[in-house]
Amino acid sequence: MQIRLLCVGDVVGSPGRQVLREALEVLVPQRGIDGVIVNAENVAGGSGLTPALYEKILNYGVDVVTLGDHLYRRKEIIPVMETSDRIVRPANLPAEAPGRTVTVFETRSNQSVAVISVMGRLFMKIPSNCPFAAVDQAIASVPSDVKTIVVDLHAEATSEKIAMGWHVDGRVSVLFGTHTHVPTADERVLPKGTAYITDLGMTGPYDSVLGRTKERVLTAMIRAVPSPFDVATNDARLSGIMVTVESTTGRAVEIERVTYCANANGNG
Repeated sequence: MQIRLLCVGDVVGSPGRQVLREALEVLVPQRGIDGVIVNAENVAGGSGLTPALYEKILNYGVDVVTLGDHLYRRKEIIPVMETSDRIVRPANLPAEAPGRTVTVFETRSNQSVAVISVMGRLFMKIPSNCPFAAVDQAIASVPSDVKTIVVDLHAEATSEKIAMGWHVDGRVSVLFGTHTHVPTADERVLPKGTAYITDLGMTGPYDSVLGRTKERVLTAMIRAVPSPFDVATNDARLSGIMVTVESTTGRAVEIERVTYCANANGNG
């Protein structure tokens, strides 16, 4: 049996939530998607996640939420991270950090899928342990009967992401990168059966600088005058991948980049 998973890149603010909702309403039934995994660390005003918005995106049809360096920006999400089995934090944070590092969910076709989050260290500000050692430990903790494993590597450096792809090839079904908000065109199935892409890209307003209002960012960059980086509003798109996995082996058989442009109407 095959499992079809939709993995969605960093959802930014209200425009990102709006296009996520619209896209899932269309893509899940149209493409026969069994499970949806979303990086949601930028959902609340472009930085962090609140309990209300967490519940909101779950109601859109998201199965598991992954996070990154902004995971504790909204402290009210911490109790949710400590109790919910549908949200994971990077596995290479200190062991005392709130939240789970691995979770298993049941797809719409009643297949088990494990989801792991890990964070890169190169050019990242938040202190973290070795991501390679952490992902090894997380993979080892997945129940042996769960063959499909998905890893979100939230990292800045393309070299670190590519190296991780080779490191886990054949041991996980999917490794996708997040964090840069820029989709890459290097999707492929690696030789041992892991579907890989360096970055899913952003789900949010593309008439922007990485989701933020162009004018504010340009003011800061050109004049060196601090300016609040408000979330932009126009040209909202979902960016991600759809991966087909053989459920009995956990090997990916196909990976496809997915882009969905928002309807101008609706509220996120």
